[in-house]
Amino acid sequence: MRIYELVNFNRELLERIHRAGIRPDDYKYADLYAEYRALVAGGEKVTYIVSMLSVRYGVSERQVYNLLDKFNREITYCNPVAVE
Repeated sequence: MRIYELVNFNRELLERIHRAGIRPDDYKYADLYAEYRALVAGGEKVTYIVSMLSVRYGVSERQVYNLLDKFNREITYCNPVAVE
């Protein structure tokens, strides 16, 4: 499969992801967010969670906070993308 074929096949999905402000490498942090939610539900303090996830995923605490804000953000539109 060529890159063109993959992009063309997923064009609508890629357009929606782009319009939502999601970066292609954000997929790497889906597990980080899932762990955060589980730990919060378990009663852990946010400061502790952020510190632990920062070490586990090799990113700064500031980046963890930014990722949590991004993944928690509501997408405000669901308009279908017109593909030509």
